[in-house]
Amino acid sequence: MLSLVRLFFLSVLVLNLYPLHAEITYLGEAQIPGTARDRSGLKGTDRDGKTPLDRLGGLGSAIAYTGKGNRYLLASDRGPRDGDSNFPCRIHEMEIVVDLKAKQPVTAKLMETNLLRDEKGKPFVGSLEALDRRLDPEGVRLGRDGSLYLSDEYGPFLWQFDRKGTLLKRLTVPDRFRPAKPGPTPKDELPPKNTRGRQPNRGLEGLAITPHGTKLLASLQSPLIPEGLDRDNKRVGLNARLLEVTLKDGSTREFVYPLENETLGLNEILAINATRYLVIERDGLEGKEAKFKKLFVIDTSRASDVSKVDLLPLKRLPETIAPVSKKPFLDLLDPKWKLAGADFPEKIEGLAFGPNLPDGRRLLIVTADNDFIDTKPLRIWAFAIDRADLPDFEPQQFDAK
Repeated sequence: MLSLVRLFFLSVLVLNLYPLHAEITYLGEAQIPGTARDRSGLKGTDRDGKTPLDRLGGLGSAIAYTGKGNRYLLASDRGPRDGDSNFPCRIHEMEIVVDLKAKQPVTAKLMETNLLRDEKGKPFVGSLEALDRRLDPEGVRLGRDGSLYLSDEYGPFLWQFDRKGTLLKRLTVPDRFRPAKPGPTPKDELPPKNTRGRQPNRGLEGLAITPHGTKLLASLQSPLIPEGLDRDNKRVGLNARLLEVTLKDGSTREFVYPLENETLGLNEILAINATRYLVIERDGLEGKEAKFKKLFVIDTSRASDVSKVDLLPLKRLPETIAPVSKKPFLDLLDPKWKLAGADFPEKIEGLAFGPNLPDGRRLLIVTADNDFIDTKPLRIWAFAIDRADLPDFEPQQFDAK
């Protein structure tokens, strides 16, 4: 047995490596009007006759740092009106500058927009009805070679694109993640028509890439249908699956992320190093009704691989299954940030580490999806993270070109 003295020094070491309360500083916010236009060059309107096809919306769903200057890539999700749309899917390159000496410390400027297309050049669209070409981008990361990886809610899919938005490769996602019979409406994808796969609009919401670019980790927003719904199709499950993909050979593993309660969803994941990640877990409420918008640090190093477990329980896991470890990191509704209130957004969905700040602190960018609602601005928040709070952080590596 360890002596009390050794236990004391061991506990001090653990606390120093993994502080209980992160020293985080809120730096500021950039807002882009919900009526802003992108650089796609598209003319005309969506089939509602109102929304311009070059509307700059939904891009808070996913953000990734490019490794160059202050440039980031952001993906717009499926378009206005929850998929009742012919909105072409797209990615954007944006310059987000954090200058603590400036009157406006956080600014954002759109630099480029590219449409997402399949191998034959046909555009992907956000329509629920376009079963062969529908796409709902919810996560984006850059590979070491500069190509893009996107996670999608509809399939769910994991796909690799070039920087201009042309599909290069379709990665394999296990059958259990996909509904047997994809349908044109959420109701068509629930039991009894489907008894397997992701819940409607609850596919691969988050995406991370490890610092050396060898693995992806994609997160389901909610547990799978048989692991999350009761007989009345009410959400009651707590155990959401994470899918790890080794890019060299396409091999996969699966881990369990335990939600805090069944009403919440897992919305983004960002690598700290090869096994530790930041995640967003949140409710579906906005404004003063919002109750839960939190970031956690998780660790997969001791988690069980559940890829051969056909059915996870709704609630408590058996002792033979170890979920990812999890601890609180940042509460966006904490009064000290002065963000909570009547205009607090529902969909906090993007995370990216940017270039280090001049004083050496880590820059964390958090984005919100405005769902293409023209009265809601696109919101980009910047936080400074003390190096001691992420002592084992590894920056993402990019091949020089």
